[in-house]
Amino acid sequence: MNFDLKALLRPHIRELKPYTSARDEYSGKDGIFLDANENPFGSITTENFNRYPDPYQQALKERIATIKNVSPSRIFLGNGSDEPIDLLFRAFCNPAQDNVIILPPTYGMYGVSASINAIETISIPLTEDFQLQKEKVLEAVSEKSKILFICSPNNPSGNSLNPNEIEELIQKFPGIVVIDEAYVDFMSGESFVKKLEEYPNLVILQTFSKAWGLASLRLGMAFASEEIISVLNKIKPPYNISGLTQRTVLDALDNTDKMKRMVADILIQRDKLKKELESLDGVIKVFPSDANFLLVKVPNANKAYQDLIGRKVILRNRSNVLLCENCLRITIGTEEENKILIAELKNWLTENS
Repeated sequence: MNFDLKALLRPHIRELKPYTSARDEYSGKDGIFLDANENPFGSITTENFNRYPDPYQQALKERIATIKNVSPSRIFLGNGSDEPIDLLFRAFCNPAQDNVIILPPTYGMYGVSASINAIETISIPLTEDFQLQKEKVLEAVSEKSKILFICSPNNPSGNSLNPNEIEELIQKFPGIVVIDEAYVDFMSGESFVKKLEEYPNLVILQTFSKAWGLASLRLGMAFASEEIISVLNKIKPPYNISGLTQRTVLDALDNTDKMKRMVADILIQRDKLKKELESLDGVIKVFPSDANFLLVKVPNANKAYQDLIGRKVILRNRSNVLLCENCLRITIGTEEENKILIAELKNWLTENS
């Protein structure tokens, strides 16, 4: 594949001399550390947090690399997936000049981050069954198109997009193709991480917030070529991942069996909840899902959403999103939570029939 990363980068990013922290200049573990203006007496807490963390999270990346079967040099860790999304805009998109292509309905932060960075978004909607219109995507490409965002499994629809069509877009799109795999652990298909060697323009986003149950720690992963990862490292804040987060996740990764058990339980509850929702009089449609949620079409979703809040059942109203009219997005809960949901929704449907 003929791909010139340097030509795609914003010129001032190519020439940027990054900030060098004290831990860039000396990364050793031993010695008297008088280089970073840290507090030498410890912390006000019972546990000491007075030393700056590893700016490149090497130990954590090495552990992730063994789980994902990818080189540590191809991993970027960010404050959630939102940080690498924002950094990609900063690296490749000139404000008020370039554009990115998004495929609604999709994750809202692509558009928000584009707006923050003054980048035009070109929207090519998915089909009514939430699949790619790849020819229309390619027709929309211009010399100003720098990034294509593909969410699969898709949020808010929950389904996986056709992998063959995704791969064709990777091959033909002239810029960076970002595949957001936040829900990859819940699907039966394979991750595009295995395609990194093949496609130098590919960036894959994953997260610890869903299957791993670590949303509060805010740790996202980006997988890409060493060249793209080096660009992200060049422009990120010096210490973007706290030492506490690094250590906590590193310890948690020794418990992958628990993650797999939780995913299995979620999948069981997802299938059960789908059947129960489909059995309710008044539910119009339950869409297929490869994620940890279901998109459900009901009569008057706006009213259903508000009334269910009054019953202490909080869902996500997606009615204002393209192709999702009168749709609620329901995260898979525990068996007990799902029972309460079904009971309250059934009552609401009966009262509003």
